[in-house]
Amino acid sequence: MVRINGSDIDAAGKTLDVYLKEADIDRTRIAVEINGKILPKADYGKYVFADGDNCEIVNFVGGG
Repeated sequence: MVRINGSDIDAAGKTLDVYLKEADIDRTRIAVEINGKILPKADYGKYVFADGDNCEIVNFVGGG
């Protein structure tokens, strides 16, 4: 299991990019932290979740 934004998700073995597509999350306006480190967008297709990973996905919101 992978903890994503506080919920346990069965995403081990999937790339971050696949998870984002399955969850219908637009990758253009997010930042992703995995195990305490920010993951560059160029690595979303390369990073494969492992059991025990802790992931936070944050959406950027415009406004003023």
